[in-house]
Amino acid sequence: MIPFDYQRATDVDGAVTLLRAHPDAAVLAGGTNLVDHLKLGIATPDLVIDISRLPLDSVETTDDGSVRIEANVRNSDLAAHPLIRRDYPALARALLSGASPQLRNLATTGGNLLQRTRCVYFQDLSTPCNKRVAGSGCSAIGGYTRYHAILGASETCVATHPSDMAVALCALDAEVSVLGPAGERRIAVHELHRLPADDAVHDTVLAPGELIVAVTLPPVAAGAVATYRKVRDRASYAFAVVSVAAELTIDAGRIRDARIALGGVAHKPWRAQRAEERLRGNPPTEENFTAAANAELAAAQPLVGNEFKVPLVRRTLCAVLRELAAQ
Repeated sequence: MIPFDYQRATDVDGAVTLLRAHPDAAVLAGGTNLVDHLKLGIATPDLVIDISRLPLDSVETTDDGSVRIEANVRNSDLAAHPLIRRDYPALARALLSGASPQLRNLATTGGNLLQRTRCVYFQDLSTPCNKRVAGSGCSAIGGYTRYHAILGASETCVATHPSDMAVALCALDAEVSVLGPAGERRIAVHELHRLPADDAVHDTVLAPGELIVAVTLPPVAAGAVATYRKVRDRASYAFAVVSVAAELTIDAGRIRDARIALGGVAHKPWRAQRAEERLRGNPPTEENFTAAANAELAAAQPLVGNEFKVPLVRRTLCAVLRELAAQ
């Protein structure tokens, strides 16, 4: 048993103060990821800051029509919320495709965004891993790679981000509100997570002492349709091999706007900007869907053992776009 101190935050400012004073502290909300890491010895904080009882559990519409989701809203509650089910079905579907009902009842919005990779080498302390110890090496390269990255990876790390919710939020142009020593700031979800480059230890762009307090969804565009599709090795309780969140707006037979994010393919939820650009202004045809997928996948660098992901992403993205066009 690795000893650590425990403090329960009584307000958000107090939690930020504790985080600033203890750079190696861990934040406990639902605990569905942190408790596993404490047991495995991956996380060794000197202090655990419990924010689970902070009043950050509301889902509200703002004056401009946006929806503000506070950080402690449980995944199950968010998926079942009438507003989310009606206006943001891609988010509801992404949430319901993740984990089990028991875990969704505990997991929080903020914690889901900050969960760490499920790479088998990251979770095995007997193997080198640059995410655990910088400069120690990446055991996945040349190892078991079925679930690993084909986009945005580096020689430092080829792990993928596990969140379904984050992929949907990325496609929906959501923003994260964070509070830190310098005050509050907002970060686009597609910019929250980092690619590994030569530093795999840090998953996000959060500064020391910053705490996620809310996620904001923009108003739904008129005529937009969206969905989330997850391809996995078994029907439930499995992380994505690949996934697609997409939103299309079609007007007068042409795609006025497209927003697409991919999961299971990169160190972060992957915003498919090349595919979006290829779709905008063009008719929603199978030829254009394939061209958009090919444009995004041109930069793919699969590993030995996950080459199948390239055609799988292409087929899944085209199927999702076909489904949305039919609506």
